[in-house]
Amino acid sequence: MTQCNQESFEFHPLNRRQVVGRFDGGEITTDAGGLLLREVEKRTRIIARFAECFRDRRAAEHIEHTVPELVAQRVYALALGYEDLNDHDELRRDPLLAVLAEKPDPTGQSRVRERDRGKALAGKSTLNRLELTRAEVGERERYKKIALEMEAVDGLLVKLFLEAHAEPPAKIVLDLDATDDPLHGNQEGRFFHGYYGHYCYLPLYIFAGDHLLCARLRPSHIDASAGCREEVERLVGEIRRAWPEVKIILRGDSGFCREELMAWCEQHQVDYALGLAKNQRLKAEISGELEAARQQYLETGQPARVFKEFRYQTRQSWSRARRVIAKAEHLEKGANPRFVVTSLGTAAWEARRLYEEFYCARGEMENRIKEQLMLFADRTSTALLRSNQIRLYFSLMAYTLVAALRRLGLKGTDLAQAQAATIRLKLLKIGALIRISVRRVCVSWASGYPYAELFAQAHAQLRASPLPVG
Repeated sequence: MTQCNQESFEFHPLNRRQVVGRFDGGEITTDAGGLLLREVEKRTRIIARFAECFRDRRAAEHIEHTVPELVAQRVYALALGYEDLNDHDELRRDPLLAVLAEKPDPTGQSRVRERDRGKALAGKSTLNRLELTRAEVGERERYKKIALEMEAVDGLLVKLFLEAHAEPPAKIVLDLDATDDPLHGNQEGRFFHGYYGHYCYLPLYIFAGDHLLCARLRPSHIDASAGCREEVERLVGEIRRAWPEVKIILRGDSGFCREELMAWCEQHQVDYALGLAKNQRLKAEISGELEAARQQYLETGQPARVFKEFRYQTRQSWSRARRVIAKAEHLEKGANPRFVVTSLGTAAWEARRLYEEFYCARGEMENRIKEQLMLFADRTSTALLRSNQIRLYFSLMAYTLVAALRRLGLKGTDLAQAQAATIRLKLLKIGALIRISVRRVCVSWASGYPYAELFAQAHAQLRASPLPVG
């Protein structure tokens, strides 16, 4: 049987050899691949600019952990798989994380108080202030004095998207989607959602490919499209100020098929392709195509699709007739009609191609939303909606950092299309021994690390990327 005491752990022997473990390896980390994320940060300044969105009202003479250090500690930890603030009471001793956070003394031996020596980083109570500070800091507030300007974060996401392109693209597609964020407490804005069957928030996400442009936390007693027109108007305005000639297309499911959004797009030269909820009038319009698909299925035994397009207008809610693409499909379970309303013209997008090649491609956005969960965007357990939105911002900055690693360091490698959790497991979670001297920080990775060649490729590509000027 395994025995243990405070010094050693004894395991089943290997033939005549004893197998004994001890916590005496010195400064060892499991996250040595995080140095790649630091190289990404040096070239993009994602974390540094996120830190600039905070306003620090603390007395300068009492500060040991600067806002950039606190923000970096939290974002890097999320990217490396540490979801809770409680984790930081142990992580504060990790010299590698201290290096990532740009601590001048990663050993922590120069801390002011003796009890803090050896702990270079902040604990959970200090980090907690980043989330719980109100928008306006009162004169009598003693601890929570680091306020986030949310509008600045929203603008930063757009800037990072623009900077990721060497030259303006001819066309961009903005994907909109809402998802459920389950809640298990009495958080502000908590409501029961009948579709999802539990209490939740209903965050709105907007992506352009891999780039996250908006993540807005919302209560769940609203329509899925609530607020999306305002968010789209803000994003389109900022993008067009930089790229006035770019063609913009919105893509979303039937939850976003609303007159307000479509009319705004038509007035501002923004195209759209949105799912359209089926009804009896729509199904009657394609009754012949549904029957043709059924006959094909009976003859071949394989799923059959027949497409049709027509002009359609609702009896009350739509201001005009619009182009609708219909998919009359028959499967083993029966008829499966689907509809899309679009402003895109017939010449550029015939019916089948628009549905199969363009509209269905929006499913890739669901993988991007799953990546947010891999980076703990669902850890919205504080009491207030504002502080939960701040937690969401930290997670999306961790995503933005990992996505930049994928774009800059992993292009052309086996992980070029990998999700965040796979990148973390294969490239970031590396065991290493750390030796810190006055002049050097030496990181010795495990000799048996199986992805050393991939790591070398990523490192070479990152080092080849230019550093920002100034």
